[in-house]
Amino acid sequence: MRASIARATLMLLLLTTPHLADAQNVDWRHYGGDPGNTHWSELKQISTANVQKLKAAWVLQLGTLRAQESTPLVVGDTLYVTSSFGPKHVFAVDGRTGELRWRHDAEIAADVDPYGCCDVNSRGLAYANGKLFVGLLDGRLRALDARTGKDLWTSVVVDYKQGSVITSPPVVAKNKVIIGYGGGEYGVRGSLQAYDTDTGAEVWRTWLVPGPGEPGNETWKGDSWKTGGAVAWALGSYDPTLNLVFYGTSNPGPWNAAVRGPDKSEYGQFTNLYSAASVALDVDTGKIVWHYQSTPHDAWDYDGVNELLVADVTIDGKKTPVVLKGDRNGFFYVINRQTGQLISAKAFQYITWATGVDLATGRPIEVAEKRPRQGFRAKDVCPAAIGAKNWMPMALNPNTGVVFVPTFNLCMDMEFVPQEYKRGAFYLAADFEIGKPGPGGFMGEAIAWDPVKQVALWRNKEELPYVGGMLATAGGLVFHGNTEGWFKALDQTTGKLLWKFNTGSGIHAGAMTYMLDGKQYVAVVSGRTHSIPPFFGETGRKMMSASAEGGALFVFSLSD
Repeated sequence: MRASIARATLMLLLLTTPHLADAQNVDWRHYGGDPGNTHWSELKQISTANVQKLKAAWVLQLGTLRAQESTPLVVGDTLYVTSSFGPKHVFAVDGRTGELRWRHDAEIAADVDPYGCCDVNSRGLAYANGKLFVGLLDGRLRALDARTGKDLWTSVVVDYKQGSVITSPPVVAKNKVIIGYGGGEYGVRGSLQAYDTDTGAEVWRTWLVPGPGEPGNETWKGDSWKTGGAVAWALGSYDPTLNLVFYGTSNPGPWNAAVRGPDKSEYGQFTNLYSAASVALDVDTGKIVWHYQSTPHDAWDYDGVNELLVADVTIDGKKTPVVLKGDRNGFFYVINRQTGQLISAKAFQYITWATGVDLATGRPIEVAEKRPRQGFRAKDVCPAAIGAKNWMPMALNPNTGVVFVPTFNLCMDMEFVPQEYKRGAFYLAADFEIGKPGPGGFMGEAIAWDPVKQVALWRNKEELPYVGGMLATAGGLVFHGNTEGWFKALDQTTGKLLWKFNTGSGIHAGAMTYMLDGKQYVAVVSGRTHSIPPFFGETGRKMMSASAEGGALFVFSLSD
């Protein structure tokens, strides 16, 4: 396997200047480590040779239980992290010791819980020019003074009572804060919007389901665009050179495809733009420059929101700017980020709903009997609605070109039923069972993936789903957690487990790393999900019994 990676011809270069590994202080100012969302660090003090000496340096209690999904930021010597519940708290602490510098207690609407489909999580913050920006569960965007925690401004993004909550940090590009919201399961109409970093004034808003008179509205049957979903609830990425921001968009609403077009795989024009897609927007205007739709006329909840990693790819001697995406539908996509042209797509996990992707049209080659319909129950559809990969971030090593992907191995049965839309209520119109293990019986897997050859270099199986987000470092390590609460360090080349530590609760968030005073730290939050497992039946019960609910930030360093 070492030889396989050594022969990789891919060279991926970060768009930002890499951190210097020999610097005394190296921070983590972006959710994904850099604007391109690669979850990569040049730090190498902690390495394959000494990771066995990694010990807990300090622990911060986050003040809440359940659904801890935040990735901290480090600016200077201050670490910033959010708790769950929207977030209930934003903490600023000394990155060396965890000593509290300030805490911002956000007052979230008390009745917001029923309007979030997928728990009361907060995935963290964005930072720029002395300000922190955080999306609130009740549909607001807030700017804080990074030095004091003082509330600078708060803007209303969306009415949460329609079923739209904000769980992910925004993207800061130039003088704009760009953010989406949730609600694909509630029949809302998705949009992305930008706010002025200084004032909080809305600069532009781009609808992700085109209305009458807008290009693409004809891809929706009748008035179905009004409840079309296509929300951008997860993480965006940014290319400052092209002045483009990249987001994935969610499933269309409702899941029942008959509401939005034909009840069959031959859907013709009814592709339901821009749902289950990747979109590139001009930062200045919000105009959609290109889109690629991975699951047209989606009937499986193959929510396409997963992050797009920004990289430059050299294939056959030609460098190409790309975004890399492990989609919930089970295909790994390499897309030209200037034009939106599909370069390649291959299945990275076991799938049955399609046999491949037609590179001429960009469309999946569907298996007709795996498309759910009214009066027809599609059985053993893989992946399940939770996807072959969910929001948990993957990571890229730009030196080897290898991507590390947290995946699911679950299948489902699904059939559609009629349902009337009711504002603020689930709008699925589906009967389903989504917790069936795929072949092999394991339900999660950490994968090292070569995106040029489109092959797995190694696979590590997990008994339960929800493999945590990935962090790759120049020390030859990839870190991730799991539902049982284990935080693991693997050898990037072989996948061999080198170290693990049990935090007491499931780890779903992506880890991060930083250096202060010449000492490298690795940090991850612990606290398993609560709302999702009940959808999984027996699998969900196993997930909930594997670890208790929790709420803590663990920070590790090498023992002396």
